[in-house]
Parts: sequence; structure tokens; C-alpha cells
Amino acid sequence: MIKNDLFLKALKGETVQRPPVWMMRQAGRYLPEFIALRDKYDFFTRCQTPELAAEITVQPIRRIAPDAAILFSDILVVPQAMGIEVLMKENIGPFLPNPIRTIQDVERVIVPDVHETLGYVFDAIKLTKQMLNDEVPLIGFAGSPWTIFCYAVEGKGSKSFDAAKGFCFSHPEAAHVLLQKITDTTIAYLIEKVKAGCNAIQIFDSWGGMLSPVDYQEFSWKYINQIVEALADITPVIVFGKGCWFALGEMGKSKASALGVDWTCSPRNARYLSGGNITLQGNFDPSRLLSPIPVIKKMVHEMIDEFGKDKYIVNLGHGILPNIPVDHAKAFVDAVKEYNQ
Repeated sequence: MIKNDLFLKALKGETVQRPPVWMMRQAGRYLPEFIALRDKYDFFTRCQTPELAAEITVQPIRRIAPDAAILFSDILVVPQAMGIEVLMKENIGPFLPNPIRTIQDVERVIVPDVHETLGYVFDAIKLTKQMLNDEVPLIGFAGSPWTIFCYAVEGKGSKSFDAAKGFCFSHPEAAHVLLQKITDTTIAYLIEKVKAGCNAIQIFDSWGGMLSPVDYQEFSWKYINQIVEALADITPVIVFGKGCWFALGEMGKSKASALGVDWTCSPRNARYLSGGNITLQGNFDPSRLLSPIPVIKKMVHEMIDEFGKDKYIVNLGHGILPNIPVDHAKAFVDAVKEYNQ
């Protein structure tokens, strides 16, 4: 049994003394102990070495003590497993030297045996679970099929993903074939993550907000919902779509246990749009962690008051920034633990 199960209770919609708290990208770049490992090992070495991934996952648990751990990995291990080359370039970020631009490119993409291609992730989960010693739950994650598609077609990050969108609109059949391949791989991958020991799963739809509401249903939500349907009976699933407030109504009708909200949507609107019954997660602006500590604490308490303490998981509205002081990150977590309604 997990000693601190606040996070799992919130996912079930149970009444809690206070809401649980964790932060997207909490295992990472704002921590000096992470930076020490980053300077020693390249990015995918850290992802692919279970001992390193497990150590990085537990670093924030020791340092800022959130109510859940999230496995250190990357959404782009999935396209790597599918035979798409992915590099991590200094000052550029993800770089795919051979982006998918034709129907023939789509045909060459494989749906792999996840045990053969992603076994190192499952090993990292088992090791992390040992290190966590049932103190807090462990979250596994994947990128949404649309978000993976964006990188695969664009070849790198983008402010608008015009190439990815253009491929969908000029070659819709090929786009759907690729999206389905990504979906099938992701489902197999996440099922194995749960078997390896993850207590919940989060799907990151980082680029969903690039699509119009109509196109979102066709090219993103349809595939996310396949993943939710495949996993809902074996684990709680959180769906986080950045900039996707317009889809909260549809998401709220799904089997997802919780929906992530970014900072551009107010708690009141998020509750209204999602139907008012589903657990919500978010939505503190990551840049706000640069505010003075008393301001952070005051704003966190106000945020909890607005969302309500039940059916709510305190989080940021996106990943923590690299320039956040550790004591400010800790103040964010501590503010939740100090909350008294």
C-alpha cells in the first residue's frame, strides 16, 4: 500500500484533507543535482539508463517532497522505438533529421514490440518503485499521438507546426495511418508501464492547442480517447492538453480520471466547461514561481479556494522552468501542505 495516497484519492474523486500536489517536469532542470547528472551524461543516455532515470525521478521527492513522482523519460522515446531517428540538440531541443513528409515515409514507420525497444523504461520503473519504497505513487506518461506526429513531421519544435498541419490537410489518409500507428504503439507502451508498476498515467497533448476545435476532434482527441479507453480499466488516466480549453467538455465525458488545465483557463471556467464532475489538475503559471515566496503561497491558496480542495490536484499549467529557484519550487509544494480551508 502507498503511504501517501492523496494523489490517488483525488483521482478517484474522494474527499481529502487537502489537495495533492506535484509539478510537471519536477524531475529536472531546476535542480542542481539534476544539472550535475546532465553535465555528465547526454539526454538519451539518462533516459535509457534505468539507474539514472530512477535517480532523477526520486530527486524531487527528496528535495521538495511532492505527493507523487513522475518517471524521468521523454515523450520522444516512442517515435525512436518506431524507427524514427530523434536527436536532442544543444540550444535547439528535439531534432529529427529525417522528418516524415510523404506517404512512403509513413509506410516505413513500424509499430514495434515495446519489450524489445522500450524495455529500459520498464526497468527504470521497477527500479524507481524500489527506491520510492511505496512513499508516494509513480506517474508514467506519454505524448499524445498528435503531439508525437507534430515532431515526426515537422522535424523539430515549432511555434505553429505548419508542416504537420499541412500534412494532415493535404494527405489526411496518410496522416491518419501515422496517427493510428503512434496510438497503437502508445497503448502497448502504457499498458506495460502500468504492469511494471506505474500507479497512474498522464497523456501530454502539448501541441493540441495548435488545432481548431473541429480539427482537434479529428486529429487529436479521437486518438487520445482510444488510449484512455484502453487504459481506464487498469489505471487512472490524466489528460493534459495545453491550450485545449475548448475540448474540456468532450474530455469530461470520457473515461479519463482527471483533466489538466493550463493557466489561460480560470478554475471557474475549467469546472464549467468540463461538466463539473471530473477531477481537475493545474494550473499555476510556471513563470509565477519567480514571484516572491509570500506571493507564491498566497496565490496557491487562492487557486485552491477557486478550484475547491476536492476533485483537484495542484500543479503548474505546464512544465517547471529551468530558472526557478529550488526554494520557490519547495514553497509551491509547502503552500499546498499548509492549506487550511
